[in-house]
Amino acid sequence: MAQKKTPRRLFLSRSGAVLGSFALGIPPTRPRSKVQEENPQKTIRAVIDEIILKMTGAPMMNTVDTVKIGDSEQPVTGIACTCMATCKVIQKTAELGYNFIITHEPTFFSHRDQTDWLAENSVYQYKKALLEEHNIVVWRCHDYIHHMQPDGIETGVLERFAWNEYQMPGKSNIFKLPYTPLTDIVAHIKSAFNIPCLRVVGDPHMTCQTVGIMVGAAGGRTQIAFAEHEQPDVLVCGEINEWETCEYIRDAIIAGQKKALIVMGHVNSEELGMKWMSDWLQTWLPGVPVGFVPASDPFIYI
Repeated sequence: MAQKKTPRRLFLSRSGAVLGSFALGIPPTRPRSKVQEENPQKTIRAVIDEIILKMTGAPMMNTVDTVKIGDSEQPVTGIACTCMATCKVIQKTAELGYNFIITHEPTFFSHRDQTDWLAENSVYQYKKALLEEHNIVVWRCHDYIHHMQPDGIETGVLERFAWNEYQMPGKSNIFKLPYTPLTDIVAHIKSAFNIPCLRVVGDPHMTCQTVGIMVGAAGGRTQIAFAEHEQPDVLVCGEINEWETCEYIRDAIIAGQKKALIVMGHVNSEELGMKWMSDWLQTWLPGVPVGFVPASDPFIYI
């Protein structure tokens, strides 16, 4: 049974939520009555519909971008944009007084969020109960944001690379740098994205010029086709199957090609795209608190 909060404990918990929001770059939650005064009929479903109307190629018939849980007909009190709707993200969303999470990736551990196989799973039950306790709606925005022109996720991530002046004409994710040692490119990515460790295939002292960036998990065939067609010296990926792209790059090196692979990790490579979405929503969705709640890299490095 949940312990009843005393007035002092309630004050401290609310104060912590406000302070935490500043740390995450999120405006403090306004009183719920104020939000409802400004948006008396604005439901979560209405917000989703407005977002979709602004997307390229909308509406999509076969998409994973659906409501995963919750009553979307309720008035929206605030929106948390995140790469992954983890339990920590759900808790932070509840602390902020928000009732709507827009997540880029699945909530229930598979691409289409099927839950029949999880019915008796203790972690699924905990997460579902946590969302239901706080009456939070989760909607996935994966296909739509990737189909924006330009790709919204890619836009947010590439801004952090800060290589705009080196972008090749007509190729949003390929950059022609001054000749640079691979170690310097690795150091730049680690510093820019605050990643303590990166996995690299190739000669660390190789001098590189062209860099191709593929965020998220494009898949081995797509990554390999990109490497062959575009011939970047360095391929920067979010997530790989180790027996596909990794081994292709190793064999390419043995075959005499100048190649290297840098693996950032899935969340590290896409998270800033959802910060971009948070900023974008704030430009045209007045009266609704919107913030970015990072899921962060799930790995520690020992």
